[in-house]
Formats: sequence, C-alpha cells, structure tokens
Amino acid sequence: MLDRLPPGAKVLIIRLRSLGDCVLTTPAIHILKQARPDLRLAVMVEDRFADVFRGNPDVNAVLTPHPAAAAIWSPKLTINFHGGTRSVWLTLASLAGKRAGFGHFAAQAAYNIRIPRAQEILGEERKVHTAEHMASAMFYLGAPRMEIPRARLFAPKTPGERPYAVIHALASAPEKAWPAERFLEIARSLKHLEPVFIGGPGDDLSPFAEFRTVRNTSLLDSMVLIQSANLFIGNDSGPAHMAAAFGVPLVVLFGESDPVIWAPWRATAQSLVANGPMRGIAVQQVERAIEALGVAA
Repeated sequence: MLDRLPPGAKVLIIRLRSLGDCVLTTPAIHILKQARPDLRLAVMVEDRFADVFRGNPDVNAVLTPHPAAAAIWSPKLTINFHGGTRSVWLTLASLAGKRAGFGHFAAQAAYNIRIPRAQEILGEERKVHTAEHMASAMFYLGAPRMEIPRARLFAPKTPGERPYAVIHALASAPEKAWPAERFLEIARSLKHLEPVFIGGPGDDLSPFAEFRTVRNTSLLDSMVLIQSANLFIGNDSGPAHMAAAFGVPLVVLFGESDPVIWAPWRATAQSLVANGPMRGIAVQQVERAIEALGVAA
C-alpha cells in the first residue's frame, strides 16, 4: 500500500484518545515516517491530548476531530487506530481513497484495507504489547520490518533544579490505585529526591499536602515536569507512559490491567503486579524495585 502512494501524499491517522494510547501510537508513526519520509502525516486527536503529537518531527499537522478538518486535509490514506463510531464517521469524512482499520473493528464496510491481528502480521502467537499492535499495522501496510522504537514525546527543556521524583498516586478507577498511605511511605523514604505528587483536573491531592503537589496543569506542563524527573513512581496510567517515552526510570504498579499489554515500552522500568487487590503490593516491594533501578533515591 505505501509503495502505491504518490510522492508527498497526505495521510491521516485517527487516534482520538486516551493518553496512554496516544503516547503508544508514536512508535507506529515513526515507523511510517521512516518508511516514507516524503509523506505528510496528520494526527486527528481530541484537544486535551494534542500535545502528545505537537512538536513531533514525524507529524506535519495535529487536527481537531471534525469531519470538515478530515476533508480539508484531503488524505490519500486514512488509518483509523481508534475504532469507535465517531472515528468511523471521521474516516469516511476524510474521503480518502484508501481507508485502513483493524479487522476486529465494527463497521467494517468503512474500510477497504482491513488490517489482520497483530499476531498474524508479526508471525508470533502470543500476547502483544499495545505499541506492537499499532506498529504491526504499519508493517502490514508495507513499512519494512524493524525494531519498534520507544515512544516519542517532545517538550521544552527546563533549567536544572533540585533532583525530584514524580509520583502519580491516582488512577482512572479506584481498583487501579495503590493506597495513598503507601505512596506516602515511599515518598517519606526518599532521601535524595524531592517527592512531587501530580494529578489532573478534579483530582484530590490533599492527602499528599506535606509534599509538593502539582495538579490541573496543561498536558504540556506535565510533560515538561516529567521529562526532567530522576524517577517516576505510579499506578498504571498515561503519565507512566509519558515517563517511559522520556527515558525516565520508573516503577509502575498494576492491578487489573495486563502488564504484558500495557507495561512501559522500551523503558528502564520495574513493573509490580498485584494479582488481586492493589493492597497486595507491599511497600517493601516498591522500595526494592527502586533499588533495582539503580537510582539514588
């Protein structure tokens, strides 16, 4: 497919949300750009996640999810990585001659390129990581097989400050969150790094008020903060994938989600799995995981 696109052709990639999914789409985008550097790539994404793709040299445009924006971009190829009803309409609105989506997506009539299971493309019958899943689509479309790179994020560098550890103690659901009092134990145990607790809009960081807290900032500001950290500790979450993309050593705690599919990708990381309620992960396990990273915490 890629070989048949004319020089300088436009491609639209639809990845509406969420934070972790957006971050883990960037390796696939890089593979596509490596295969065809002449292509002009646009990513259509919800505004709250747009900073994941802004500043990325592989991406020529970041578009608001609107049918008119899809049509104005006028792509020769649209790749739907999202799969929901809204993304189907956006795919059709792009009027692209070639429309690609995974074979398990609903509304298969919207696509004239149906991407098979990642296992079929990779030739390995095993669980695949989310980054591998999306990268496999690029291999199917004709990109040469290569090692799937680390996720790519770009944010301004900040002047050096006191070494710090970013701690993300919250999660999208209570069952995914390690108890707050245990995060506090870990924060108090850090000798060489200032603990900085982060949260999003509406998050309650009052249990961590004895330490520096940062909440309700823009995604770009969060990226700036995370990329200069010496350590990241947190629940399985979008910020953990940002830390991995920036090469920050990290400890990630997993509850219900599968670390084979969602572990930090190509990162210096320790993944701890509860195998039941999150309380099943002991404070001592996290302390040992930090030591294993070799970080002077």
